[in-house]
Amino acid sequence: MVALKYYHKALLQNRFVVEIVLYEVTVTQKYPDGVKYRLICVDQKENRKILMDNHHPKGHHVHINDKEVEYHFISEDNLISDFNQLVLTHMGVRL
Repeated sequence: MVALKYYHKALLQNRFVVEIVLYEVTVTQKYPDGVKYRLICVDQKENRKILMDNHHPKGHHVHINDKEVEYHFISEDNLISDFNQLVLTHMGVRL
């Protein structure tokens, strides 16, 4: 089962593209939390990005520009809060 749970896309300050997509998925070894997601903020002017996603085989992780780090998923609420904080810290944009 795959069901779209939340979708939002916006252009902020005529510069930052933000897209948040959350799916409810069947709990499997690939998706043990029952969620699949991608949260993206791209600065079209300076070509910077924040991307949070989870896919097999990497699992939960974050891309900050060209750097990739593991992410500890707790809940969807924490995910969105962490994304907002990363975008504010690394791009100076309050979502």
